[in-house]
Amino acid sequence: MEDVKIITVKESLLADNDRDAQTLRETLRSRGTCLLNLMSAPGSGKTSTLLALQQAFGGRLRWGVMEADIDSAVDAQTMQAAGVPSVQLHTGGMCHLDADMTRQGIAALSLENAELIVLENVGNLVCPAEFDTGAAINMTILSVPEGDDKPVKYPLMYETCDILVVNKIDTLPIFDFDKDRVEQYARARNPKIEIFYISAKTGEGVQALADVLVQKVKEWNA
Repeated sequence: MEDVKIITVKESLLADNDRDAQTLRETLRSRGTCLLNLMSAPGSGKTSTLLALQQAFGGRLRWGVMEADIDSAVDAQTMQAAGVPSVQLHTGGMCHLDADMTRQGIAALSLENAELIVLENVGNLVCPAEFDTGAAINMTILSVPEGDDKPVKYPLMYETCDILVVNKIDTLPIFDFDKDRVEQYARARNPKIEIFYISAKTGEGVQALADVLVQKVKEWNA
């Protein structure tokens, strides 16, 4: 009897996506567009952070947003109402986006001369971190009420991301959240990760984050 051929589907799928993501990244760079992949758990404040950044950018960037979700168009409508070109991506039950889905979203956004496109990924701390979307910058948000142990529980998210935004710092007096501990946990997984503390609600810390993002986008597109 011949040996049965065994194929590891996940590894094959991820390898194909990685190649596609690199192609997309190179295409976007040639167009002068920086793609930022924003990931976090549901309720951490992704959309509210983007709204705060819109104010802090102060018109320095031509940008738009792709809002990924299993259903509804609430987030895209919110961003559109704030003056940010947006498109809603429905994943049909999938908990992440890959490079080809991202490409389709960019085409649907149809934003000419965009310097920055933000993909607000599906709220999930596992699946989105596994798939390269073609982004130049990966950013994750951790809200204070979630706790400071998330980098230990979901290590791949922090290994993958360039920037960690700790949101809802206005609630620090209420929750048992240790800033030193979260930094230790995150940098144990990724020594190069940049960490910012903000409150999207009050605006505290948002300007510093916006300034760094503008600089990174300009450098990528140079």
